[in-house]
Amino acid sequence: MSRSPLIHRGLLRILRARFALDWRGIHGAPHWARVRANGLRLCERTGANPRVVELFAFLHDVCRVDDGTDPDHGRRAAELAIALAGHAFVLDDAELDDLTLACEAHSEGRQSASLTVLCCWDADRLDLGRVGVRPDPRRLCTAAARDPGLLDWAYRRSVAVWTR
Repeated sequence: MSRSPLIHRGLLRILRARFALDWRGIHGAPHWARVRANGLRLCERTGANPRVVELFAFLHDVCRVDDGTDPDHGRRAAELAIALAGHAFVLDDAELDDLTLACEAHSEGRQSASLTVLCCWDADRLDLGRVGVRPDPRRLCTAAARDPGLLDWAYRRSVAVWTR
């Protein structure tokens, strides 16, 4: 997994220590890496903030206590983001607001927020193939995510975990 200065070894150590599930499981590091790749592609096409999108990819599922519904994991991830801000990573207030909203509401199916938050949600939804679900373009928030080429690219990557 390639790392930018934003996603550094110290942050990864913190996240790995915090993560209670299988590191290589359906909500673990491989998922985070695919969400990151999806999100960065969306940022290139939309102008969304890649710093927020990249941190979202690594934080949104880190506080899960199981691989089921776990309705409070997004809220816990948002709280962790606030706790880590300023020492594990630096964001301005608006970026931190976007990150916390993206984490907190990413499992709710919402489709209304800032462009950056919408790209976070789409980046995660584009990886549903890993659990046997083809993303529904009607549930994606941005035109970039609904693009058939990007949707196919992301889906093929997400299902590749089952074909190895």
